[in-house]
Amino acid sequence: MARTIGIGKQDFEKVRINNNFYVDKTDFIRQWWETDDEVTLITRPRRFGKTLNLSMLEKFFSVEYEDRGELFEGLSIWQEKSSDGDFTYRRLQGTWPVIALSFAKVKETSYLSAKKRICQIITDLYNKFDFLLNCGKLNEKEKAFFQKVSADMEDYVAADSLNALSNFLMRYYGKKVIILLDEYDTPMQEAYINGYWKELVDFARGLFNAAFKTNPYLERALMTGITRISKESIFSDLNNLEVVTTTSKKYSDCFGFTEEEVFASLNEYGLSGQSLLVKEWYDGFSFGAKKDIYNPWSIINFLDKKEAGAYWANTSANGLIEKLLREGSPNIKQTFETLLNGGTLCMEIDEQIIYDQLSVKKNAIWSLLLASGYLKASNISLDPQTGRIFYSLKLTNKEVCLMFEKMVQDWFSGNDAYNDFIKALLLGDLKAMNTYMNRITMEMFSYFDTGSSFKGKKSSEDESERFYHGFVLGLMVELTDRYLITSNRESGFGRYDVVLEPKRTKDGSLHDAMILEFKVQDKDEKNLSDAVSDALKQIEEKEYETNLIARGIPKEHIRKYGFAFCGKRVLIGTTAPIQPGLCTCCKVREKA
Repeated sequence: MARTIGIGKQDFEKVRINNNFYVDKTDFIRQWWETDDEVTLITRPRRFGKTLNLSMLEKFFSVEYEDRGELFEGLSIWQEKSSDGDFTYRRLQGTWPVIALSFAKVKETSYLSAKKRICQIITDLYNKFDFLLNCGKLNEKEKAFFQKVSADMEDYVAADSLNALSNFLMRYYGKKVIILLDEYDTPMQEAYINGYWKELVDFARGLFNAAFKTNPYLERALMTGITRISKESIFSDLNNLEVVTTTSKKYSDCFGFTEEEVFASLNEYGLSGQSLLVKEWYDGFSFGAKKDIYNPWSIINFLDKKEAGAYWANTSANGLIEKLLREGSPNIKQTFETLLNGGTLCMEIDEQIIYDQLSVKKNAIWSLLLASGYLKASNISLDPQTGRIFYSLKLTNKEVCLMFEKMVQDWFSGNDAYNDFIKALLLGDLKAMNTYMNRITMEMFSYFDTGSSFKGKKSSEDESERFYHGFVLGLMVELTDRYLITSNRESGFGRYDVVLEPKRTKDGSLHDAMILEFKVQDKDEKNLSDAVSDALKQIEEKEYETNLIARGIPKEHIRKYGFAFCGKRVLIGTTAPIQPGLCTCCKVREKA
């Protein structure tokens, strides 16, 4: 009989007691213990079992779970034997003092609120161990320090709090402590988004160094998170840190489900015939050399609901990713366009995330997307001459593709003028195109370039390019069933801005192809119409239609448009036959 599926269960004890669906990951206990690393940081995307695995470690090692071996009966760790046939790990269960905490809920909009939330989490730990006050092991000064720990404690108390608690527990139990910290980087992401990065870094550095570096009462520690924050930021001087990222070989099958585990799960619930569908939607993650890793959240939801859906992609607002893509440079948007079209990027990746440089450091956003699970490394190659490592990156799977398409759609979803512009573009209604495009820019121009993430003064051209490349991504998503949309590609004697190449309809017919060229009015152009004329002239002189004609599209079915920007004002012109109301010299419509 299939086990009960419990959605969102992250407590190992509850999962085991209720006989919920569970994929045995207890060999992680053995692997981690035998490495004997003092402080380990493991990064994995969200919803990959990090919290459940840390709960599993706590229940296995903590003295609070002494004589609770039944939680592990039937699992691999309980059958593990030493070379002499002894059940070594059974004797380890429930024998260590453990400090377990999570920063998952630290999602505040200000530094003071974030600091207070972290201090409250530590205070709750102290409350849990308040029996130490009367154990006879603490002197009066230590008891006084214990009482100073509160949500409003001073920075120096907070910095030393985990170190001091380790000391107290070691003296009480006679053994050094194990510290387990889940989602260590959640506060840091929120700090970056909400503008208090530096203050929180200073606070976290003091806390982490005292807990993990200068802590003589520490047996070993394990931290989990999504990203590997740069050592210079919060782990300065922490030279005992073993970092395990998504490209590391260690623990490659301990987080997430392997394909064998997924197919066995489908068989348990009578869904073995859905394996190809599940693979198309959810396969694609890889950790170290281990390929075909699946996201547990999506698989569990599929087993429960028995239909495919974007389960993992819809569990988070993805605010940081959206911000970086939407406000990113034209180059970022063009690269993202390649990914949405199913393309591959080959680039050098730095797995250390420096949050305060995300908006300015080359390739930083792609490093973040790889760490977050939205990109997969389909190939990793080493340049033997330079020693540099290059990654071939693609969107992870169908679920991730749909997530990003929805993200782009949401950029324009509240703008009625955008939908009206799409209709006008398909109909070739130039007057309506101009009307609606100007409404779009008035409402959304600054949305693509808030300036909050970028240093220095930006020119009108910079702002316009950020907008129109975001606009192109919107076209790609909205018209993907009718057109293959590309930008900044070579054709004829130059590189066009945007081409909409029609896909054949079911009856074999084709829509008109379109070439779009964007220009920002410069000082030599007195009117927007001059910039439009220059755009249309460039389309003709550079013969941007060459590739379309080579693909069998008749010249008379290729529309050419020039878009001219001046601030938030836009003028669109075309080389199509002159329509009423168009200027005869340049075939563009000027506002009265």
